[in-house]
Amino acid sequence: MVDIDVSLVRRLILKQFPRWAGLMIKPVELSGWDNRTFRLGDDMTVRLPSHEAYEAQVKKEQQWLPKLASRLPIAIAIPTPLAMGTPSDEYPLHWSIYGWMDGENATTERIGNLNDFAIELAQFLNALQQIDANGGPPPGAHNFYRGGPLGTYDRETRNAIADLNGMIDTVGAIAVWESAIQTVWNNPPVWVHGDVYPTNLLVKDGRLSAVIDFGCSGVGDPACDLTIAWTFFFGQSRETFRSHLQLDDETWERARGWALWKALMTISNPSNYPSGRLEESRRVIQDVIAEHKPR
Repeated sequence: MVDIDVSLVRRLILKQFPRWAGLMIKPVELSGWDNRTFRLGDDMTVRLPSHEAYEAQVKKEQQWLPKLASRLPIAIAIPTPLAMGTPSDEYPLHWSIYGWMDGENATTERIGNLNDFAIELAQFLNALQQIDANGGPPPGAHNFYRGGPLGTYDRETRNAIADLNGMIDTVGAIAVWESAIQTVWNNPPVWVHGDVYPTNLLVKDGRLSAVIDFGCSGVGDPACDLTIAWTFFFGQSRETFRSHLQLDDETWERARGWALWKALMTISNPSNYPSGRLEESRRVIQDVIAEHKPR
């Protein structure tokens, strides 16, 4: 892949969308892993996949985000695609231009009341799951199987637990994992965001204002969307989040498995993440083990 920087974005805009060529372009503070994101003028953003593995997400968002937005009965915004760039000699993948969304990434310091925030997020996920999923993209390589069977990652998870022997409670981790993969989603598929994480949640005036980055979205089992219960919420706010979800105990158990898997993958690849994410992942593993009650 080529280096994705302001100069490249400026050339792509000039060639493919010359009407916006005179606008300011600058990188956003938190660009993300799957895409490189830039501010375009005051009202738009440009997102370019960082690898060909993420290109399928572009067309998916272009197709489905407008449909989801029109069916969400809740005053929480999602991105609006404005244009799609095409592959060229300079950049070989499709890319997108979206409307700019006001707000800051969710942190506990920016949120007025964490319990209220937990309710707002639960209500958003409930509303997303109620949208007709017919024709929606099933789990696959485009979203790294989010919404698919948790057992997809069985071998990877067990290998990671074995490799981390002496660093984590491997007996407890195996118990959490085995309980989680014994449950299945027996209901019709529902819409999932696929990557509900604080950097994909925007806050304005202390409230949840928008949910962004639907690159891992699809239709399937909603358990993968609940990992934020452990990566962000804690104590009463975690219980508040759970109590306002329209989901059963087995889905929560699979969610615990998803949280364990993601934390294990982070610790197993420490060079790919900042120290804060590593500390968070160790805490997540401790929490899911402590909360697990054997059947």
